[in-house]
Amino acid sequence: MRSLRRLFQSILFYVLLAHLGAMSLTWNLVCTVLYPFLTRAQGVVVGRAAISSVYRGFWTCAQWLGLMRIDYTALDALERDAGLIIAANHPTMLDALLVIARVPRGICIMRASLMRNPFLGAGARLARYIRNEPPRGMIRSCVTNLKEGGQLVLFPEGTRTIHPPINPFRPGITLIAQMAQVPIQTVLIESESPYLGKGWPIWRTPQFPVVIRVRLGRRFAPEADHQGLLKRLETYFAEELSR
Repeated sequence: MRSLRRLFQSILFYVLLAHLGAMSLTWNLVCTVLYPFLTRAQGVVVGRAAISSVYRGFWTCAQWLGLMRIDYTALDALERDAGLIIAANHPTMLDALLVIARVPRGICIMRASLMRNPFLGAGARLARYIRNEPPRGMIRSCVTNLKEGGQLVLFPEGTRTIHPPINPFRPGITLIAQMAQVPIQTVLIESESPYLGKGWPIWRTPQFPVVIRVRLGRRFAPEADHQGLLKRLETYFAEELSR
């Protein structure tokens, strides 16, 4: 009986992933058509709202099917904040999808190669997501977005966590905060499952349900000593996630 239930859950899980892929591909095809006809401002609003809706629908379906239990409504408190860096730890490949689902105006920094991905590229370009290269151009784009009242989702570890509770933080986040004069809101993501952590292949199913909790942490004001602030930010995450 248990093995049959596991098989049924695995089938549902793969169907759900296929549905997410189909939704992403369809939306990106639509974006390819829309891009020439929308102004930058229109593209930002439409593109970011659509991406958020697709991801929120994915999480809703996953919970309704009993495959996941997710507590991430704390992020709703950030929806109206303008000019904000949202800094989160990075335990799994799902983290950006979690945050963007509840923060419709948030944008991410993406690898330049992903801007050409058929499942992500056209939608990211319409929403004016930021390329990660060249580095100076990336920083300028981040600062401009924040000064315009945008919300920037960053993962200071730079990659998924290898050595819990966190990897050493990479420089950049506190410099951007200082240049744009915006605060850094910390977000703590805690998962009871290793699913899609570093080294976990996407086709390998986890134990169900996958339980994830997202909570808001401390908010840090920008400082001229951005390197010192980076160290304090890293220490804060390490202490909070070690509890």
